[in-house]
Amino acid sequence: MATPAMLQEDRRSPPAPPRPAKPERLWIQALLLLVTLFSTTMVGMRYMANFQQGIFPLASDADIFPYRWDMANLSHFTLGLPFSLTLLGILLTHEFGHYFACRGFGIRATLPYLLPAPSLSGTAGAVIRLKSRVKSRAALLAIGALGPIAGFVVAVVMACVGLALSKTVAVEPTKLVTFNSPLLLKLLSTLPIAAFHGRLSAPLIWHPIFIASWIGILITSLNLIPAGQLDGGHILYSISPRLHGIITYAVMALLVFLGVEYWLGWLLWTALLCLPGMRHPTVKDTEHLSPTLLLLAPIALLILILTATPEPFSHSSLIDVLHKSGLLEWIRHHLHLGH
Repeated sequence: MATPAMLQEDRRSPPAPPRPAKPERLWIQALLLLVTLFSTTMVGMRYMANFQQGIFPLASDADIFPYRWDMANLSHFTLGLPFSLTLLGILLTHEFGHYFACRGFGIRATLPYLLPAPSLSGTAGAVIRLKSRVKSRAALLAIGALGPIAGFVVAVVMACVGLALSKTVAVEPTKLVTFNSPLLLKLLSTLPIAAFHGRLSAPLIWHPIFIASWIGILITSLNLIPAGQLDGGHILYSISPRLHGIITYAVMALLVFLGVEYWLGWLLWTALLCLPGMRHPTVKDTEHLSPTLLLLAPIALLILILTATPEPFSHSSLIDVLHKSGLLEWIRHHLHLGH
């Protein structure tokens, strides 16, 4: 019960009202959306032009950096839209999965930021930024899992459309870079459907929608790596913070091996996980997770198994790069002389 003195003190210094949340400045997201739509459509223009000519998506150096060709053919800009809209749809669905999970647990978050980049896709992905702390492991599990699950569903649907639109050829086309299919796409091509059955085992020119789906599936698998503050790391931490620390170091060692033997990009992901910002913040909540929520973890693990591949691009390991540059022979020669 409040005494008169306490009431008098309350009258002299009333509690400050809570500050209203500042409205989000959406012009940044809108600008990044337009720039990323432009950059991905520019990449998609070349993919579609090659597809129409029966050429593999990456058949020459001009396909790796197609921007000079794009600028000379801007009148055909709409050719790139099937690729860009498919890829951005997958990325935005992924990020909105995170966003609505945050909203469901009362966590403030920004709308997605798309990131343009001079890459084979025209983008470096998309992110949202949390504006308040995650205070429960239940929220952490939902936020980590619902993004990749949502993006995965859209990627599978669009992969089916893209595979059906792809066309077989009698002779294997020239390839500068080969896209390798994860287990998911290999299983999809074995379905007893005329438009899918056995397609990946035959010489096939991928439709740009299928390329965008492949990139979306790759991004899903990368996000589900169980380490650091990646989506897979959030899921693992929500189940066992102690196990998260152990597995993060084991995953980093595995990625170094994969980078040397299979794909140089794994070394970049190892470096990313070494950054101080990738250390997972402590979530002190110790309440048991509900069985329904826990079901998200094996679903995410299954998606990782279906989408992951140690070698997304053929002949792109550290050993391959050193061999192509002549450095591997130089190293071997000098090591031999040393003996």
